[in-house]
Amino acid sequence: MNKAIVWMFALVLYSGLFGPIAYAQGPAQAVDQEGHPWWQHAVFYEIYPRSFADSNNDGVGDLKGIASKLDYLKDLGVDAIWISPCFPSPQVDFGYDVSDYENIDPMYGTLADFDFLAAEAKKRNIRIILDFVVNHTSDQHKWFLDSKSSRTSAHRDWYIWRDGKGPGQPPNNWVSAFGGSAWKLDPTTNQYYYHYFYPEQPDLNWRNPAVKNAMFGVESWWYKRGVSGFRLDAVGTLFEDPNLRDNPIRKPGINAFGDPFEDNKNNTELPEVHDILRGLRKVADQYDAVLIGETWTADVAELNQYYGQGNNELQLPMDFLFTMINKLSPAEFRKQIAAVNGASGWPTYVISNHDIARSYDRYGDGEHNDQIAKLMAALYLTLRGTPIMYYGEEIAMKTTPPTSQEEVKDPIGRKGWPKEKGRDGERTPMQWDDRANAGFSTAKPWLPVPPTYKTHNVAEESKDPNSVLEFYKKLLKLRHENTVLLEGSYQAVNESDNNVLSYLRIYKDRGVVVALNMTNTPRKIRIGLRRNNFTSVKSLLATGQSTGNGDEVSLEPYGVFIGELSK
Repeated sequence: MNKAIVWMFALVLYSGLFGPIAYAQGPAQAVDQEGHPWWQHAVFYEIYPRSFADSNNDGVGDLKGIASKLDYLKDLGVDAIWISPCFPSPQVDFGYDVSDYENIDPMYGTLADFDFLAAEAKKRNIRIILDFVVNHTSDQHKWFLDSKSSRTSAHRDWYIWRDGKGPGQPPNNWVSAFGGSAWKLDPTTNQYYYHYFYPEQPDLNWRNPAVKNAMFGVESWWYKRGVSGFRLDAVGTLFEDPNLRDNPIRKPGINAFGDPFEDNKNNTELPEVHDILRGLRKVADQYDAVLIGETWTADVAELNQYYGQGNNELQLPMDFLFTMINKLSPAEFRKQIAAVNGASGWPTYVISNHDIARSYDRYGDGEHNDQIAKLMAALYLTLRGTPIMYYGEEIAMKTTPPTSQEEVKDPIGRKGWPKEKGRDGERTPMQWDDRANAGFSTAKPWLPVPPTYKTHNVAEESKDPNSVLEFYKKLLKLRHENTVLLEGSYQAVNESDNNVLSYLRIYKDRGVVVALNMTNTPRKIRIGLRRNNFTSVKSLLATGQSTGNGDEVSLEPYGVFIGELSK
């Protein structure tokens, strides 16, 4: 995906009504004697609320549905849930067009339902993370309705309005990530407003201090209501060149939407973004909260900037470069892991989300997909860093894109079909059991349930000790209990091996070895125990016939071996 298309996944958050209630977090607290914050030890789990669990059987998931599955999430080994936008919205982009930042969309429930979810999650030591879409609002937000009412309205400068270059000509050549010009002429005041995404998603003017203060107020409002952090959406798009200079054309041709391939030099990744992140972080630190960034970056040097000087911006900027390695390549993974370990902050690993085709399909070979799903789990859950799971990864859900334009729900797919099929395929309902609609709802779900629900569902996999789900449970239990996996350093071994990715995690005088066979044939490796001052290895978790004996590890095709090292 080119950067402009990648950035098309975005949105907003704010408004104001209700006062704070009694779930507020206290000041920063370490989780252990060595001062590690809670988010370094946590396993995060993204929930796309439309698709997780439907409590009122209207075909759309909701907050009560999420609350009903908290015991499942606790048993799985989840410490924090990130809920994609559930705020009032016209649903042009399924909630990423927010019309009220301090309420819940009726399709998902009420603020009382959120409070219940927060209280029940707290009982289980599960934290709640919300999607804070900071770049824009819905065009139905009260701020924008006032902004477009006249050139002298109170909120006029809360958005970016400009005259065109001439009759029928927008202010510059910028194109929207969702296709077409990034400018829309509003006939009421005969000026254009800027929208990086859909026309229904006008960009906020973060150069206006009133906007900054209002959005920081939203952040505090939710912290006081029990939220433990935010995933910040599309943070690189917050600022634009004040002179509105044209973007250069990156290469000849047109993209899936019929637009030129622009280099978004003048409307993404401007330095002012980091000023806002430092401000958001100051507010977060008052509540022991975490900020996760949707940080699509060109390289690790650019990713590193999002940590900030002295780690005063995002605690967890997501390394999407990791997701771009769409093949089982030990060399490529080794290179990217080393790069992010060399950054100035704590790594954050993700292999799928609501905008990325599921890892089951990206890495699977069509024959050994379940084994490969376990292998990928062992990779991102044993590295030094914080993992973010995507709902359904633990049961090996697959991407199921629509087969015709008539089936498409995602506006991206409707506009870009057939070159761009949209993101419906990775947003299908969670597969709970083998009943109709996979136990998600008794009504017709908003998206079709993939046929694989008959074999890949929570109920069936819970009964099979060799299932992907049971492997995830064992792996997450090991991760939580093993200090070496939580806090140990990362050390690559056998770095010239193009078949097996292997590494050590070292903590004080203890060690763990992880060996991952990324081929369909059996492999053997030597750990180099003596070279690393260890003498023996004992299996902690392995798949199939994979074993460790002395200095040697034997791996079945796509096999996993995780072993404890002894002096």
